[in-house]
Amino acid sequence: MEIGTIVTWAVIIGVVFYVVSIYNGLVRLRNRYKNAFSQIDVQLKRRYDLIPNLVETAKGYMKHERETLEAVISARSGAVDASKRASADPSDPTAMKQLLAAEAGLSGALGKLFALQENYPDLKANENMMQLSEELTSTENKIAFARQAYNDSVMVYNTQIESVPDNFIAGPFNFGPATLWEIEEAVERKNIKVDFGS
Repeated sequence: MEIGTIVTWAVIIGVVFYVVSIYNGLVRLRNRYKNAFSQIDVQLKRRYDLIPNLVETAKGYMKHERETLEAVISARSGAVDASKRASADPSDPTAMKQLLAAEAGLSGALGKLFALQENYPDLKANENMMQLSEELTSTENKIAFARQAYNDSVMVYNTQIESVPDNFIAGPFNFGPATLWEIEEAVERKNIKVDFGS
């Protein structure tokens, strides 16, 4: 075999290994941000499970606030549905945008509920409500940390698929950009008040 043929084959094999290496790196980064999303999903499910108990406890005290309580349950239902779609494929930008919108709606509805509870001192003093408050506060903190980890993973992935030479591999192999978990509404940037203490 001639030297030219050996060099040609060595270059071809080197290029193939290089492309495979880039592809595997992109797969690793995509799986990392999907795993980070699954950590958010776990905490969102915990939050969704707490909300019906919160509403049931409040219902006994807030009989004249039926519309607010129903809005919370409706927003929770919408968020659960959106979460299921996003969990099925966190790389789907439409599903992620629907989840972000549903979460914004749920946060708004919960904010109204927490604002109204100030008018009900007996509700604030209810032991079950205080325990739910602590659990919800803890869950909200875990969601915040999980969102940060997810956004960090998405930034690394998005930067990699846009960088040369990875972008030459990302396009043909359908490595599209991932959606950051961003809060778009200024109102949603406020913390939800969940302190039922006096």
